[in-house]
Amino acid sequence: MTVADIETATTGTAWALCPSCDRMIYRKRYERAHRVCPECDGHGMLTAAQRIALLLDPDSAQPIATADTVTGACPERGAAAPEVTALPAAIGCVRGTVGGTPIVLAVMDFRSRGGSSGRAVGAAVTAAAAAALADRAPLVVVTASGGERRQEGIAALLQTAEASRALRRLDAAGVPTISVITDPTDGGIVASFATSTDIIVAEPGARLGFTGPRAIQQTAGQTLPAGVQTAESLLAHGIVDMICHRTSLRIRLARLVEAADRPPRRAAPGDVAAVGTDPAAPTAREPWDRVRAARRRDRPTGLDYFTTVFDDFVELHGDRMSADCPALIAGTARLDGLPVVVLGTRKGHTGPELTARNYGMLTPAGHRKAVRIMRLAAKLGRPVVALVDTAGAHPGIEAEEQAQAVAIAESLDLLAELPVPVVAVITGDADSGRTLALALADRVLVCGNASYSVISPQECATIRWKASAAAPKVAAGLRVDAVALLELGIADAIVPEPEGGADRDPVAAAALLQRALRQAVHELRDLPTADLITQRHSRFRGDSPNRTENMATDE
Repeated sequence: MTVADIETATTGTAWALCPSCDRMIYRKRYERAHRVCPECDGHGMLTAAQRIALLLDPDSAQPIATADTVTGACPERGAAAPEVTALPAAIGCVRGTVGGTPIVLAVMDFRSRGGSSGRAVGAAVTAAAAAALADRAPLVVVTASGGERRQEGIAALLQTAEASRALRRLDAAGVPTISVITDPTDGGIVASFATSTDIIVAEPGARLGFTGPRAIQQTAGQTLPAGVQTAESLLAHGIVDMICHRTSLRIRLARLVEAADRPPRRAAPGDVAAVGTDPAAPTAREPWDRVRAARRRDRPTGLDYFTTVFDDFVELHGDRMSADCPALIAGTARLDGLPVVVLGTRKGHTGPELTARNYGMLTPAGHRKAVRIMRLAAKLGRPVVALVDTAGAHPGIEAEEQAQAVAIAESLDLLAELPVPVVAVITGDADSGRTLALALADRVLVCGNASYSVISPQECATIRWKASAAAPKVAAGLRVDAVALLELGIADAIVPEPEGGADRDPVAAAALLQRALRQAVHELRDLPTADLITQRHSRFRGDSPNRTENMATDE
């Protein structure tokens, strides 16, 4: 929608052309739908005032004083000063509430010279960030920009650095930040407050790009493929966390800011019967039988548990670099009222889903996504819960070219010093060093029919004896089952499963896992950070009193 369309939207004309599909639409219906086309679902532009009314609770907006947002008139238009002063503000900043939670909201207005951002925009975002810091309230920035104000020269470029510094101060203070990308969002702010927030939400079809298609054509001689800078493409390439329809945006924001802002409810006291810590207690079962049970297709995955064990799960996507690994599911949730960050691998239950999820094998982008989400947990002071069921390292050329070893190392480095409790649960079949990249935790729990090893028994048998039929013997030698892992001190406790396994009664399995996680998180969350990290280091140095040598043998 053009500026003229916006300015004439409230005139007496009963019909208008949709800016997305060019169909005739009834204007009043279009306005009632917050300028979403009933024919093509195209999201038209909204003014800053309309955005504020859409997102905030009624009558909660309180303006924040900022500098004049229309500055630096183009020299050749010096005689048009009255017109310049009549332009709408390039950005509106207010305090308010969404779903009852206080936030600070900064909304850009594309009517102000096509959303061009200059010194005043940077100053306004900085003022909004300062208000969020003072209130310790989440900062939400809604972007709509055509690039820097060239009339201001280099000063326009420097405003992006000013805004970036303001957001970094919020990072240091643990104040959440969210950006909402609307169409279009171009230019320097894409490298600043549009994409440097904790969570990036985009409207359907919103365009986001640092360099425009015409500039790419003129400078690089390349034609930008259609749709490459749209929200849908950016979600697939790991740049944005989610796409949210305008009609659901207020509800989604309310969930995001409530989870980040509400004081955590005390977790229920630990249930001593929730886990098993006696290796002699579980019913005797051959290790290979447990390995086979861990691989059954109907066994609950991480995503299954996220929607049954936890409340208010909101999935976050992408590594903010190049991709969104389909094998790693991550997001925010609540465990018995306590805000947590969750990570989980997902293999899938059917052949097509197994293929789509890469058989639960994380790509380098998956580990980078995990690192990003764990850093968010550290900023917000939330415990991390990781549910692990993976077939091991992705054996592909692309993974090596994308430095999968470096991605794993970065995850291990972060987990070693993460200043929040970390609980890892081996829920299925976990092989290779990729597992450790999610399971370097303060508490490692293993489900009764799960397995955990440096290598799969079949692969080891093939390498050692050139015959996968020796896998049962290898499984016993590697001591991969839950009982052996508890004896070795690798696992802290066993999470019991329903009779016949978790896949026989997923509801009961989820209830058992919830009790175990509640106990583990309750035991850890009151520990001082220094003690938490010291104990984690001691645990992985092998100082656990239950730790014994792995008696794997070639016999």
